[in-house]
Amino acid sequence: MTTGQQSFPRRHARTQRFSLGSPRAFTVSPDGARVAFLRSGSGTDRSHALRVLDLDASSGEERVAADPATLLAGADERLSAAERARRERTREGGGGIVGYATDAAVELAAFALSGRLFTAELRAGTARELHVPGPVIDPRPSPDGLHIAYVARGALRVTDAAGEDDRALATPESGQVAYGIAEFVAAEEMGRYRGFWWSPDSDRILAARVDDSPVQRWWIADPAHPDREPARIAYPSAGTANADVRLCVLGLDGSRVEVEWDRARYPYLARVHWSGSGAPLLLVQSRDQRGQLYLAVDPADGSTRMVHADEDPDWLELLPGVPAWSPSGQLVRIADEGGARVLSVGERPLTGAQLQVRAVLDISDDDVLIAASAGAEAAAPEIGEVHVYRVNELGVERITQEPGVHSAVRSGAVTVLASAVPGQPGTQVQVLRDGKQTALVPSYAELPGITPRVTLTEAGARRIPCAVLLPSHHREGDGPLPVLLDPYGGPHHARVVAAHNPYLTSQWFADQGFAVVVADGRGTPGRTPAWEKAIKDDLAAVVLEDQVAALQALAGSFPLDLSRVAIRGWSFGGYLAGLAALRRPDVFHAAIVGAPVTDQRLYDTHYTERYLGDPGEQPGVYEANSLVTDEGLSSAVEPARPMMIVHGLADDNVVMAHTLRLSSALLAAGRPHEVVPLSGVTHMTPQEQVAENLLRLQVDFLRRALGV
Repeated sequence: MTTGQQSFPRRHARTQRFSLGSPRAFTVSPDGARVAFLRSGSGTDRSHALRVLDLDASSGEERVAADPATLLAGADERLSAAERARRERTREGGGGIVGYATDAAVELAAFALSGRLFTAELRAGTARELHVPGPVIDPRPSPDGLHIAYVARGALRVTDAAGEDDRALATPESGQVAYGIAEFVAAEEMGRYRGFWWSPDSDRILAARVDDSPVQRWWIADPAHPDREPARIAYPSAGTANADVRLCVLGLDGSRVEVEWDRARYPYLARVHWSGSGAPLLLVQSRDQRGQLYLAVDPADGSTRMVHADEDPDWLELLPGVPAWSPSGQLVRIADEGGARVLSVGERPLTGAQLQVRAVLDISDDDVLIAASAGAEAAAPEIGEVHVYRVNELGVERITQEPGVHSAVRSGAVTVLASAVPGQPGTQVQVLRDGKQTALVPSYAELPGITPRVTLTEAGARRIPCAVLLPSHHREGDGPLPVLLDPYGGPHHARVVAAHNPYLTSQWFADQGFAVVVADGRGTPGRTPAWEKAIKDDLAAVVLEDQVAALQALAGSFPLDLSRVAIRGWSFGGYLAGLAALRRPDVFHAAIVGAPVTDQRLYDTHYTERYLGDPGEQPGVYEANSLVTDEGLSSAVEPARPMMIVHGLADDNVVMAHTLRLSSALLAAGRPHEVVPLSGVTHMTPQEQVAENLLRLQVDFLRRALGV
């Protein structure tokens, strides 16, 4: 399908999945006067600017607070290796100002551009560079706005807001030590992207000290450029040593206090919270992630006291926004209790089995704002929906009503509500004051030119959430269609969502002549803890079983030709596609296997050990859940089905070794397959031509493999 002169694949790639030009990263000032946010100038502009919406103006006047093109005087943006790695962990494909931090009053913002430090006065609308040692990473103003802390070459440094009196608060003792950053597994798997936290009084900083020396070294080479040295990375694969992570309290007066806890038993620093409502709060986890402690820190001497402890026979999930203190000093957390994921304040759960709490969005004197989906005991299924709720001791109030995926940022009486709904492209952003709309934040994202023809339903005895997409031209009574399963199918990511844009690529595949099925089986988030944890020690069989069950159940209601079934996926979805072709060739006739984890021993500690345990203690579990073993293919079944394996050579998350081992095993077994190596591509595929042509290659492969 084309729109104007450009095909959908080209426009999809050029607009970064139609996300460019969409506003994001909102911060509301506590006085309710300003909303800061990021947005690029058009639907094809990668460079994001920092903008401010003045709510005191009669119609909500918007202005630019910092423009990258002006600040860099038109020069190309240059990223350090550390900044590129940080963006890879956050899956950031944009440019310009991709992140910022503010003081408590949201008067001063700090951000990095090309490794240089900039600040913007949000009320005045002026921005300038502070000349400090670089390359700068993650600059953050103190709450009082008088200082800026940042990381440069492993040192945590601080300067005043005028760019003077710059000094190091902590300097790395060796080339393998860094202060103020998140280690690999924290950023990749725990959702902790920061490594330092200001005190509410602006006089001290709680900083992580990361020592990578215990971690094994891997090499990421670029075969397309044999003249370049391989990149050396510290990668903690399952069963090997992690980085040594400690905390220290660094005073602006030069003082230093080490924080003490049982790091041998609880080595993972999962969360840090420091607000005016209580002492610094840590969440630390055991390596097997079955135990965790909530610890309050005494900044004067570094001692800690236990506030709460959790245990779980499977694992303890980490969720956004918690732990935190309420304004009254009570612990706010999300816990798995009574078969549900509930919000707990103090020792009292405030939600029940009707909701599956996904995140804490804001905490005030009156309530806690949360994002949640319908739980096991909800009155009616709300397939793929996530809503915003206000919760307090008096009950639960739903804020959003329209079916969709909603989130919010709030400060005081002002709430920024972002909503993705099935009937509209992109995300709609409205600003509410005391619950009433006061402004809209426009999106410059391009319209896709495709409207997904999607049916959300549940399939089989387990009521597996599914989305089914048929070609735009398909009419009732037309014959059955070849089938393409298009899942992710694993932890931390739901593909069946009540929104428009997540199905654009699936609809494009449908319009090539396929019935496309997306199924979120056990292991995917948003339903119940038991649903997520059904994959413990069994990533492979459970997720594959649910894909097959959903497919067969849907065939009774949709025109699915079960004699021609293919599956495609990326990352966990690529692993799932490989499983399907190798273990259920009676159901699946072709597979597109993108960036797959084929040998579980080669993936990282925090993720893999959460589900499969220690490979030294459970080698059989790892073998059963891998596509290949040292001896070759594991659990492969005849007949052999064609596979297209796609992998980025620069991937430092799922390294190329996974695909090479699978291809070698397939070749040794005489199984047909083709490998598409992507030179210079990481776990993301941001390059426009690569992303466009990769879609076309996949369609060509599917037509050949299924005889379409």
